[in-house]
Amino acid sequence: MTMKLHWIAAACVMAAGTAAQADEHAAAMVVTASNTATNQLLVYDTAGNLLETLATQGQGGVGGNAGGIAYAHGRLAVVNHGSSNVSIFGRSGGGHHHFQLEHVIPTQGQPVSVAFGAGHLYVLTGTRVESHAIDGGGVRTSADGSTQLLHADGSAGQVGVIRGQLIITEKSNAIESVALDGRGAVGGVATSVAAIPANVDTPLGLATRGDEAYVTIAHANEISLVRGDQVLSTTGSGTQNAPCWLTLAGPFLYSANTPSMSLSRYAVYGQKIVQDAAVAASFNGKPTDVDYRAGLLAAIDSNGTASHVSVFGVDEDGNLALKAVATVNSPSINGVVVVAGDRD
Repeated sequence: MTMKLHWIAAACVMAAGTAAQADEHAAAMVVTASNTATNQLLVYDTAGNLLETLATQGQGGVGGNAGGIAYAHGRLAVVNHGSSNVSIFGRSGGGHHHFQLEHVIPTQGQPVSVAFGAGHLYVLTGTRVESHAIDGGGVRTSADGSTQLLHADGSAGQVGVIRGQLIITEKSNAIESVALDGRGAVGGVATSVAAIPANVDTPLGLATRGDEAYVTIAHANEISLVRGDQVLSTTGSGTQNAPCWLTLAGPFLYSANTPSMSLSRYAVYGQKIVQDAAVAASFNGKPTDVDYRAGLLAAIDSNGTASHVSVFGVDEDGNLALKAVATVNSPSINGVVVVAGDRD
């Protein structure tokens, strides 16, 4: 009888977990930006239905980057490259609106990538990285820290946050770190990480967690692990060319391989990066960003005339199940985030 009760209890827990995930998926959203001259935020449900279109009050035009949109704790930031500012949206309180524009903050150059962490929003432009504190009134419009990039030649790719530092890529062959001060503001200068592979060629995207960053070296067909201001390990992308953009999902790392129009899956543990699925998913265009949250993975791609938003469910083994594809009448949508239902 005791064993039977334990089995029933375990079955109930599994059923509750599955139901909770199903409810979470139903309430989740996928957000991207049109990246057009009049930039717009595009909000989709996980079935690929367009829920909302919101003006960012800025200009698009960014390319060759990832992290053009960032989300954390009910707040979303999107870059307006052409107007040198970043739009901040908050979750709406009700009705048919899912987000509402809070304000637009000016930046010290044309922004390409944004990231939240350590009580701040970090904005990467073509030449600098800056920090904006977050308080009860939202993201502050003035920067509380800023520093110039190593090359500062307009080739910046993405910014990510690890403990006490930012990790930044420049496509002109720089992987660099910037120290944060005790408040979380940019407090140091950009410094090259050590032991970058000798064949480094076009660092692009990255994904961060804890004190680790995984960084693509796209034209060398490699992905590197950065920890403690140095590259600890590097692995090749096998049959798939130019891993460009990354996202982490538990023990798995997914790379969007732009010219191969595919996603690859890697198992990551310790200092290991092991490819266990060369092609985990394929696209009709070239993928330009990817994001994971709460059992869902979203990717965007473009075939030169139109863009697509793809939404996948991710199981415990890292397998992807396509849930929806939405076509966007813009050839250059930029940035993608998954926004969970009630959990941030």
